[in-house]
Amino acid sequence: MRLSTLLDMAADGFGDRVLIGGRKAGITGAELARRSHAGAHALRERGAGSLVYLGVNGPAFPVALFAAARAGIPLVPLNFRLGEQQLAALLTKHPNALGVADPGARIHLERAGIPSITPQEWLETAASGCGRVEEPGDDGDGDGVAAVIYTSGTTSEPKGVLLRHSNLVSYVLGTVEFAAAGEEEAALVSVPPYHIAAVANVITNLFAGRRTVVIEGFTPTEWLRTVRDEAVTNAMVVPTMLARLVESDQDVSLPSLRSLSYGGAPMPGPVIEKALATWPEVGFVNAYGLTETSSTIALLGPEDHRRAQAATDPDGRARLRSAGRALPGVEIEIRDPEGNLLGPLQPGRVFVRGGQISAEYAGVGRALDAQGFFDTRDEGYLDAEGYLFLGGRTDDTIIRGAENVAPAEIEEVLLRHPQVQDAAVFGVTDREWGQRIEAAVVSRPGSPVDAGELRDFTRLTLRSSRTPDRFWFVEELPRTETGKLIRRRVADAVARANGADGVPV
Repeated sequence: MRLSTLLDMAADGFGDRVLIGGRKAGITGAELARRSHAGAHALRERGAGSLVYLGVNGPAFPVALFAAARAGIPLVPLNFRLGEQQLAALLTKHPNALGVADPGARIHLERAGIPSITPQEWLETAASGCGRVEEPGDDGDGDGVAAVIYTSGTTSEPKGVLLRHSNLVSYVLGTVEFAAAGEEEAALVSVPPYHIAAVANVITNLFAGRRTVVIEGFTPTEWLRTVRDEAVTNAMVVPTMLARLVESDQDVSLPSLRSLSYGGAPMPGPVIEKALATWPEVGFVNAYGLTETSSTIALLGPEDHRRAQAATDPDGRARLRSAGRALPGVEIEIRDPEGNLLGPLQPGRVFVRGGQISAEYAGVGRALDAQGFFDTRDEGYLDAEGYLFLGGRTDDTIIRGAENVAPAEIEEVLLRHPQVQDAAVFGVTDREWGQRIEAAVVSRPGSPVDAGELRDFTRLTLRSSRTPDRFWFVEELPRTETGKLIRRRVADAVARANGADGVPV
C-alpha cells in the first residue's frame, strides 16, 4: 500500500471534508486527491527524479507529499535554516529534482542548477491541472522511497533517512483508525516540514479524517489564537513550546482542545506537571520516536498521565517521566554492551523492530542487526509493565571515574530549581577522573542563582559524584526547532571560553 492509497481512501470516504488549512477556505479531501494527480502529472512532464521542498509549512506541503507519491518519486524536505554550504552539499545529492521553495530560498536551488517554483505557484500548478481527462496513476515500486528526511546533523554531517511507503503506511495503520475523527476535529501542527512529525501528522490526521492546521512560526500568542480561532481539538508541541505556553501570562483557556501531544526532546518534569494542572480537561500524550522509525514507536497516553499525576507513591509518580509503551506492531528490547537481552529495570541500549522501522540511510543501506532490530543509540530501561524510561543518548554519556553518568538525570534535577529556566549537562576531559561533570544554566529573568546553591540543591537528590563540578551561567542554550538540545555546541563553547566567567553559546 502507498501513501496515495491512504489519500484515495480519504477522498472516497469523506471527500467533502476540509482536511488541510483553515475551516473557511481549506482544501477538501477530494480536492487534495485531484491536486495530487495534477501535481504528479507536472512532475512527470518535467522528468523530476525527486521533489525538494525548501520552505515553511503550509498547504503546499501535503500537496507536494502526495503528488510525489503518485509520481513515484521521493519528497525531500530540507531545512531552509541551514547555512549556504550545508544546503549546497545536500542539494548536490538530488541533481535531477524539481524544487518548491520560498522566494528567499530559491537562490540555493538556482546555484545548484535545480529548477524551482514557489509554494503558491506549486499550488496554482496543481489546481490548474485538476481538469485533465487522463490523470496519472501510481507509479514505481509499491515499496519505493516516499520521503528522504535528513537528520539534524547536530554532531556530524546530516544523514538522509529513506522512509519507504511501507514504513509510513505501517505507522499510520498502527496508530489511527480510518475515519475515526469527527467532522469538527482539527489538529494544529507547529513543527517545520523537514521534521518527521510534520509528515506523520499530515498522513495520520488525513487517514483519521481530521483537518490539519499549521502555523509558520511559534509564539504563545499565535498558538493560543489559532487554537481558539480554528476550534483546534488536537495539537502537537515540543517541550520548549509547552514551557513557554504554561509560563505565559496570557489567557490560556482553550475550550475546544481535547488532546495535546508532545515529543522531540525530553520533557522537564515541572513543565508537564504545570501543564496538567493548567488544562485538567485535556488528554496529554507523550510520543517517543525517531526519524528512522517513521515517528512514534512508544506512547504514554492520557490515562497514564493522570494516574501518574494522582499517584502518591514514588514509583507511580515516576511514570510521568516515561515514554510509555510500544505501539502495536513495534517491539522494544533493552540490551547490554555485549548485545545480551536485559530484564525489567535493567538499564541498557534501546533496540526496536517493526514494519514502520526504516533504519535505512541514503548511500549506506539499512542499519539492522541479524534479528531485524534497530539500535536507537538511546539509553533506557523497561519496567515490569513495559513502560520505557529513557536516559539520554549513548553519545552523551559522561564517564567519570569508570562510572557512567546520564546528563538527563542531572538536568531533570536542576530544572526543578525554581530559579532555573534551562540547563545542559556535559562531560569535560579531566586528568584525574577521565571526565568531570559541568553544567550550563539559564536563570529565570530577575531570579539569579549561584553555583553553591545549585550544587547543594542537586545533592539533595543525587550523590556528590553526580553533582556538577562547575556551573556556567548563560543567556540561552542552543536548541533545534524541535527543542532538542545541541549538547556538543555547549561543550565546545565551554572549551573555547577557557576559564571565562560565561559561556558564549
